[in-house]
Amino acid sequence: MLDYPRDGGPTVLRILLGAQLRRLREARGMSTEEAGYEIRGSHSKISRMELGRVGFKERDVADLLTLYGVEDPEERDSLLQLAKEANTPGWWHRYGDVLPAWFETYLGLEGAASLLRSYEVQFIPGLLQTEDYARAVVRLGYHDASEEDVQRRVHLRMTRQERFTQPSGPTLWAVLDEAVLRRPLGGREVMRAQIRHLIDMTLKPNVTLQIVPFGAMEHAAVGGPFTILRFAEPGLSDVVFMEQLTSALYLDKPSDVDTYMRAMNNLCIAATRPDDTVKFLTTVLEQL
Repeated sequence: MLDYPRDGGPTVLRILLGAQLRRLREARGMSTEEAGYEIRGSHSKISRMELGRVGFKERDVADLLTLYGVEDPEERDSLLQLAKEANTPGWWHRYGDVLPAWFETYLGLEGAASLLRSYEVQFIPGLLQTEDYARAVVRLGYHDASEEDVQRRVHLRMTRQERFTQPSGPTLWAVLDEAVLRRPLGGREVMRAQIRHLIDMTLKPNVTLQIVPFGAMEHAAVGGPFTILRFAEPGLSDVVFMEQLTSALYLDKPSDVDTYMRAMNNLCIAATRPDDTVKFLTTVLEQL
């Protein structure tokens, strides 16, 4: 258990610990109701713990380990240490004043993902935005925000990007609708700088970018933007993330993930080949 990566912060640790507790409970043939009774809680509390959607009290984890027959001191210490770390605030905690609670889960997942596949229809993906473009996006979504709040939101976005510029960074495969490139958000010069940045990013070995041109109609039924996150660690299933105005959806059922994976694969087929992306972007840049 102590070998589990800590890159994703508390979000991923809660998911990993919850999955381990679920396996232990099922191995004992116990129901969530029975487990909940032992920690003076309900079956729904056990379910939330096993899904990693709540923090862990070390006392509850210790009681459950005893209930599940985990007596080995080393195993108990490892799991209890994991519970302690799962309650530690993530690096994004300092942005709590401008960060929606529902987005914190995504930041944890993003920080642990080894592969992100993203489809966007309105904006350049946050992980590929320049600072000026990001500022224009933030101002569009938060009309009444102070200049300080805008800058903090932009800085948060820039901080997220740092992991993807490291040699051991995860893989990002983004598919953009052509309309994203034709929408001069922030003004002509901001957009020109943004497209030049996209060209630079496509040169990185861990970044793939494709464009769905206006003439490709195969993507019309896909709907809105979404991101599929994949993890190298055993025990973490793929997650589909869809951001909404005031909340987000996180889908991890295999049937849901498979549906979105097929949609993503179809988008990649409808889009220009990755080798042609720089040429496409250069043409757009010349037309701005």
